Amino acid sequence: MKPFEPETLPPKDLDLLAMIPVVGKANRAIATLEGLLYGIPNPGVLLSPLTTQEAVLSSKIEGTQADFEDVLKFEAGEPPPEPSRREDIHEIMNYRKALRLSENLLTERPFCLNTLLKLHEVLMDSVRGYDKARGRFRTIQNWIGTQGGPIEEARFIPPAPLHLQDHLNRWEAYWHAEAPDPLVQLALIHAQFEILHPFIDGNGRLGRMIIPLFLYEKRILSRPCFYLSAYFEERRDEYIERLRELGQPGSWTRWCVFFVEGVAVQAEANTAKAKAIQDLYVRLKKQVLELTHSQFAVPLLDYMFERPIFRSSDVNKLEHMPSVPMVANLLGKLRRHGILHTVREGAGRRPHILALSELINLCEERTVF
Repeated sequence: MKPFEPETLPPKDLDLLAMIPVVGKANRAIATLEGLLYGIPNPGVLLSPLTTQEAVLSSKIEGTQADFEDVLKFEAGEPPPEPSRREDIHEIMNYRKALRLSENLLTERPFCLNTLLKLHEVLMDSVRGYDKARGRFRTIQNWIGTQGGPIEEARFIPPAPLHLQDHLNRWEAYWHAEAPDPLVQLALIHAQFEILHPFIDGNGRLGRMIIPLFLYEKRILSRPCFYLSAYFEERRDEYIERLRELGQPGSWTRWCVFFVEGVAVQAEANTAKAKAIQDLYVRLKKQVLELTHSQFAVPLLDYMFERPIFRSSDVNKLEHMPSVPMVANLLGKLRRHGILHTVREGAGRRPHILALSELINLCEERTVF
C-alpha cells in the first residue's frame, strides 16, 4: 500500500443536489440551536458541563475509559485508584483546555495552521504521546493499522510527509473559501484532516475539535459549542467505513450525507440538552433563593454549575463569599433538601465532597447519584 494522494477540495464528483434534503434539515436544526445559545444569559456557566462531556466522549473514541463522573471527582480531589484511568482523565482535561483555548485564539485572529499547532501542543501536554512531536506537524510517515503492527499491514497510509505542508496549505485555503453550503464544506474539511493525519498522535481528537471552531468562525454559531462525538461514537463502524472508502466513486457524497445527517441529529440533541440545563438552572435558582434567602445563593449556584462535584472548602476560596460558618450553613441547607449529594463525608480537616446530582444525572442521561 502506498501513501494516499488526497483530492483537491471540493471533490469533482460531489453531488450537491442529492444532499439538499439533509442539508436543509441540518441548517434548520443548527439555526434552532443558535437561537437557544444566543438567548442564554450566562453560557460560560450553563454550557460548561457540555464542554466537559464532549471532552469525555471525544477521548472515549480514542479508547479512554474515564467518564464524566471520574473527571469531576478528580478535580474535586478524588482520583481513581487505577493509574490508567488517571492518564485518561489528564487526556480529557487537556481536550477541554484546548477547546476553551480555541475560542480565545479565534477572537485574536482567523483560524490558521498555527492555531492547529497551538491546540495540539495543549492536547498532548504531559499525556501519552507527549514525546511524539507535540505541537509540530509530522516529518515521518505514519499509518493506521493494528497497534504495533508494521506498515505492510496498514489499513490506511496518510500522505507522505514530503508533501504534507502543501496539502495543509490547500486545506487551510479551502477552510476560508466561499462554498455553496458551509455544512458540506465542514464535512469535507473534517474528512480531509483525517486523511492528512498531520500529527503523529492526537489527529482524531483534533479533527473533532475543529468542527465547533469552523461553525464559530463562520458565524453559524455565536459560541463554539457544538459537538459531534456522541454521533460518531454511536455510529463508529459507519464513521470509519465512510472515511476509508473516500476516493471511490460517489464516496464523497455518501460521506457528506452521513456527516450532515450527524449535524442534524446532534444539533437537535445539543439543543434539547442545553434547554434542559437552562431549565434546571432557572428552577434551582428559584429553589436555592427560597431556601437560603441569601445574596450569595446565585454566585454559589453558578459555581456548582461550573464544578458539579466540588470540595466544600473550595467555596470558601471564591471571591465575595461570606464567612466559613455561613458557607457551611448554606451548603448544609442544600444538602438537607437534596440539592447537593454527599460524595464523601468530611472528617477533621478533610472537607466534604459534594455533587449537584441533578445536573450530573442530566448530562449523563442516567442516575449517577
